[in-house]
This record gives sequence, structure tokens and C-alpha cells, in this order.
Amino acid sequence: MMTDMNESDLVPGERRELTMSYHDGRTRRVLVVDHEVPYPDGKLIVSRTDTAGVITHANQAFVDMSGYERDELIGENHCILRHPDMPAAAFKDLWDTVGRGEKWQGYVKNLRKDGAHYWVFATAIPNVRDGRVVGYTSVRRKPSRSKVNECIALYARMRAEELK
Repeated sequence: MMTDMNESDLVPGERRELTMSYHDGRTRRVLVVDHEVPYPDGKLIVSRTDTAGVITHANQAFVDMSGYERDELIGENHCILRHPDMPAAAFKDLWDTVGRGEKWQGYVKNLRKDGAHYWVFATAIPNVRDGRVVGYTSVRRKPSRSKVNECIALYARMRAEELK
């Protein structure tokens, strides 16, 4: 069960406290610190979820970058990593695309357990067994810094529109 973030887990720095609302009606208190953790060279973050977005597999790179323990991730909805700077439209596009059985790619800013964040270039694909979707696999790579900078500006404009 997704729980509120704890101040004792945070990296040092000024923090913002927000309440996140999720697609299923749940809310969660998140604490955001303006600190980026650089994506490590040569690593791939891999996770699998069921059709509802609940994490069923997390590789070690995912555990390390998220700041969570593996047992805190497995069984949790992937939206535990949703950073409040991410526009809802990005995730709607992701779900619409994989819902059609297609591959989705995009740049995502993720929230770590310690309140810091990291950027990824994500690819999500449906896992199909016997002709039906049984879950999703996401592979994240080190993002292009110039694309991240473009997304920072774009996502800020999109979030501003969402909040109007």
C-alpha cells in the first residue's frame, strides 16, 4: 500500500510538500527536494508490472535509482515514482499507447524515496501471452541531457495548463 513519504528519508535540502492524487482516487503526501541524481552510465532500469501497473519485478538498477528496497517496490503501483512535475497527459499517452498493444517511449522525471529525482528515457511494451496482455515491461536508459532540458520546459507548460 502506497504510504506518505517520511521526512527522515529525505536528502538534505529545502523541500516542498504536496498531496498527489492518483488515477484510482488514492492520495499521498510527497516530499520533493530539488536535487537530481544522475543516471548511471551503462545501466538499464528494468521493471515489470501487471495490467494495473503493480510492480512484479524490479532489477537492481531500479532498486538503486529509486532509493526504495526491493520489497518496498514489489506489489506497489508504479505511480509511487510519479514526480509532481510530470504532466498527467504524459501518463495518459503511455496508457493509451500500451493499451493499443503498441510500444511507448518518452522522457520521465521520477521521484525517489529520498525526495530527489532522476530522469530516464523509458520504453514500455505490453507483455502478451496467448493473445492477451498480461502486464507490461519498462526499460529505462540514460536520457539525452538536451532532451531532458526540452522536457523540463515542455512539462512545466503542460503542468501549468493542467492546474488552470
